[in-house]
Amino acid sequence: MSLKRPVVLITGGSRGIGAAVAQLAAARGYDVAINFKSDKEAASRVVEACLASGASALACQGDMVVEEDVARMFDEAQAALGPLSHVVNNAGITGRSSRLDLASTETIRTCIDVNVLGALWVAREAARRLSTRNGGGGGSIVNISSVASRLGSAGEYVWYAASKGAIDALTIGLSQELAGEGVRVNAVSPGITRTEIHEKSTGDAGRMERFRSKIPLNRIGEPEEIAEAILFLMSDAASYITGANIPVSGGR
Repeated sequence: MSLKRPVVLITGGSRGIGAAVAQLAAARGYDVAINFKSDKEAASRVVEACLASGASALACQGDMVVEEDVARMFDEAQAALGPLSHVVNNAGITGRSSRLDLASTETIRTCIDVNVLGALWVAREAARRLSTRNGGGGGSIVNISSVASRLGSAGEYVWYAASKGAIDALTIGLSQELAGEGVRVNAVSPGITRTEIHEKSTGDAGRMERFRSKIPLNRIGEPEEIAEAILFLMSDAASYITGANIPVSGGR
């Protein structure tokens, strides 16, 4: 008799850390739903990699700032794969690097909309689906924060650091709300990681190498290393952990 595989939904799952989580989860026995906003081709490549590991997998298009898209994404994932057991709240952006006094209102507002409001919509929907109080089977939520929330990101994107401070607060509060309802809520705070965000979002292609000397381990993190921490928090090995925030930052 085969056992039902756990099901994880990953927002922002077509690239970078989200893609690494999807592929590692598939290899570790999860069925996987990934969300993407616009890059359908990248999402398809991740789905193919997950299928090659023996997982059931699909990609769900949606803008996490749009509440209706968030609900539809959860509906599509559950219709295809069954009840969700895990949600990785990963979608996020930085905006172009600058001092705060030089940043446009659009840059700041877009970052806050995606990183804070979007994350709240996803967390709210996850609570509605997973909580035993709401008829769910329990599980876990892992929010993706950043060491920027305690470092401040001066001269780069203070607004992004502020948005990740909100994620830290969300993790603490929601973990307490759902602790008695079968759902653990934790966060992972990556440091500088080898993803496209440094060039495509910040516009600062040399950022990773410029900051290397500030990292005690003296190297850039890999998406797969962040994914390992996320998969640990999702696993039964972390069954007594909730409200935690694990930095994966090379000591920074």
